[in-house]
Amino acid sequence: MIEPERITVLKMAPERADGRYVLYWMQQSQRAEWNPALARAIEHANRLRRPTVAAFALTPSYPDANARHYQFMVEGLAETRRALAARGVGWVLRVGSPPEVIAELATEAAVVVTDRGYMPVQVAWRRELSARLEVRFEQVEGDVVVPVETASDHEEYAARTLRPKIHRHWHRFLRPFEEIAPFVRCECAPAGEEWATPGDLMRRLRVDRSVAPSEVFRGGLSEARRRLRRFIAAKLAEYPERRNDPTAGVQSDLSPYLHFGQISPVEVALAVQQSDASRHAIEAFLEELIVRRELSMNFVRYNPRCGEYAALPGWARATLAAHASDPRDAVYTFEQWEAARTHDPAWNAAQLEMVATGKMHNYMRMYWGKKILEWSRSPEEAFEIALRLNDRYELDGRDPNSCAGVAWCFGQHDRPWAERPVFGTVRYMSAAGLRRKFDIEGYIQRWTGTEP
Repeated sequence: MIEPERITVLKMAPERADGRYVLYWMQQSQRAEWNPALARAIEHANRLRRPTVAAFALTPSYPDANARHYQFMVEGLAETRRALAARGVGWVLRVGSPPEVIAELATEAAVVVTDRGYMPVQVAWRRELSARLEVRFEQVEGDVVVPVETASDHEEYAARTLRPKIHRHWHRFLRPFEEIAPFVRCECAPAGEEWATPGDLMRRLRVDRSVAPSEVFRGGLSEARRRLRRFIAAKLAEYPERRNDPTAGVQSDLSPYLHFGQISPVEVALAVQQSDASRHAIEAFLEELIVRRELSMNFVRYNPRCGEYAALPGWARATLAAHASDPRDAVYTFEQWEAARTHDPAWNAAQLEMVATGKMHNYMRMYWGKKILEWSRSPEEAFEIALRLNDRYELDGRDPNSCAGVAWCFGQHDRPWAERPVFGTVRYMSAAGLRRKFDIEGYIQRWTGTEP
């Protein structure tokens, strides 16, 4: 049932014959349905006639995460916990270092299975846990449509080079998911944190509370599915023509849910494919969901310096260096950027949208990043500011899409354009371009509360 390309053995070791359960370390795929890693754990458990236990190790010190991210995540975990219990899968949540927590739980496990994360900290966790374990340890890749190494064995230059490779494989992986019922219901889950509501758990966590939880986005699979249904019914038809208009409201708003693995991209893609929308609309959305999103996973997988200025292509760094001393119309500090105190009302509106909701419209995020480059003391400082702000306020920050999205503003996955001050041959975006595309004045008024 699970495509073999999704499965990687991280620790080739014997199964523990006297193991009390099969342990699924849930980390990236935070859902109870359409979850290949969970299904793989249940497969092992059924073969061994053991129960399945899903464990979540909650670290209060995840890089750049704050109360906004934790609240959204915990809301999703509360729903996942209930769904697992209904299926007879055990659940344990413990606060602490993931490799340490899971290694302790694994001392009674016959087999350990986990999902796949791409960010350096996620890769390091799995590597550390593998070194600690004495039983078989498998990883199952379930948060992309086409497994990354199946699509490509190297860093791709741009979407146009990855697209045909993705298309060559995606029909094989775009198929309905068949849930597996556990043969043995779990009655032996190890002890974990006792909490009745997300609020209970949040009150116990010592996390950065300087950014308030979003009042627009609530975590969980049921909320993700509600947004998906609404997108298909009311927005998909207009998506190709109006997706770059932040006043049109035709975005799916699924990126926070995909970031936390609260919904499967395969489920989303199939729901869109099976809709009554035009082929043009379906293809436009799948291009963003699969090709563009999985280009970012390719970038993080094959570029060891993702999230750093040094990860940019050589031509981009060279042209930006050549223009690093060009005069700027303005130069702002991090505090001014964060407070949306620039001379550009469109930029300020985009920043305020992100701070208020936890998500910025994709087109405005491109403009937002370009202007940080234009009005910072150096391209290196601009890159750091853009990534820091994005990861601090966006619910889908700290993610391959964040790394690739910020890097795109500095030339990643793009090509040289006409040379101009500050940017060199890196693509430029202007406020005049916003006015030509949509009602930027309406957008500004919505988020700043003032007339432009």
